[in-house]
Amino acid sequence: MVVKWIFRQFIRLQVYIYRRSGGKRLGHVRGNPLLLLTTVGRKTGKQRVTPVMYMRDGDNYVIVAANAGARRNPGWFANLQANPQTTIEVDGMTRTVMAHKASKEEKGRLWPQFVERAPFLEGYTKKTTRDIPVIILQPL
Repeated sequence: MVVKWIFRQFIRLQVYIYRRSGGKRLGHVRGNPLLLLTTVGRKTGKQRVTPVMYMRDGDNYVIVAANAGARRNPGWFANLQANPQTTIEVDGMTRTVMAHKASKEEKGRLWPQFVERAPFLEGYTKKTTRDIPVIILQPL
């Protein structure tokens, strides 16, 4: 319980610093860029902001619902499925995007590129039996 509270406080601080610096501070994890993903809680209706590692694919942003290899997808993934039109903050700008889970073919192309940039993701697949979703965020 205390660990969860500390983690939430760190995320709040990270979001605050990311916004204040336009993503220049606390805008990377293990050398990979982060964006701020805003989702609307499917049960609560409350906005949630989550820092998420991303890569670019043309005009699109690609994120992974790895959840560090946990048994379940992160909460933001279910929120995106319920409300796929959302906003991201990246490079000092806020953009409206439409999210969709990558098809098998899209994931087959994108996953290896993501793992090349973030090799630790491959370890997450060994920690879980679930298929880790790849999500494409297409700017509107």
